[in-house]
Amino acid sequence: MIELLKAAIIGIVEGITEWLPVSSTGHMILVKEFIQFNGVSEEFWNMFLVVIQLAAILAVVIIFFEKLNPFYGHKSSRQKKQTFQLWIKVIIGCLPAAIIGIPLNDWFDKLENSMVVSATLIIYGILFIVLEYFNRGREFEVRDTARMTYKTAFLIGCFQCLALVPGTSRSGATILGAMLLGVSRAAAAEFSFFLSAPVMFGASLIKVLKFILSGAVMTSLEIQVLIMGCIVSFVVSLVSIKFLMGYVRKHSFALFGYYRIILGILVIAYFMFLK
Repeated sequence: MIELLKAAIIGIVEGITEWLPVSSTGHMILVKEFIQFNGVSEEFWNMFLVVIQLAAILAVVIIFFEKLNPFYGHKSSRQKKQTFQLWIKVIIGCLPAAIIGIPLNDWFDKLENSMVVSATLIIYGILFIVLEYFNRGREFEVRDTARMTYKTAFLIGCFQCLALVPGTSRSGATILGAMLLGVSRAAAAEFSFFLSAPVMFGASLIKVLKFILSGAVMTSLEIQVLIMGCIVSFVVSLVSIKFLMGYVRKHSFALFGYYRIILGILVIAYFMFLK
């Protein structure tokens, strides 16, 4: 029961931080310092942290099922066309991360340490605050994904590549990039969710394949821990995504910027003075 409780806590952290622009990696580094599974292998732990993202992805599919499914309900031919165009934009937006991320995945994984994560937490926190300061009263040109061009989708995908550096936050990088390109907060957040699904699925698949090819076999405890983590991650992701979409329609991202800076300082302080 204790191990399942630990899995649930990690699932909560994943479900919240994966979608809010605060860096799930930064939080997971801290979580790993205070929560350790007993009776599981290091290979399983590394795979677990990525696979629970699959459950988070399912939350995106459920919430935006109508918008992502061209054959849902009684969509008009125009609405179906817009849905297909959205999928093309998502594919185009995923290309930069696929081209850069897949061959360099192992290299970027080596950058995952407390100092790199702290630096990116603070840097992007400052960028959020500065961007929102200059965006006061700004009228964004693109207020929904239907009006987004293919070129804009590709450029947002290029910004997503920044998230390959641990601590950046995938949603944070894409939202920042989208806003710089004239996309509204709500549309930027929504498109970041759509982009994350294929990228996170690909990353999870790679981790699972590596785990299987290594010859590792999950124990009964590991299977239970994985199931618990996925269920909790899915449920919390549903809440987090709905919260963020409601929040950004009325508020800026500055609050997340301050949070990132504080968290980055805490990570530095912990590993320099308390570790």
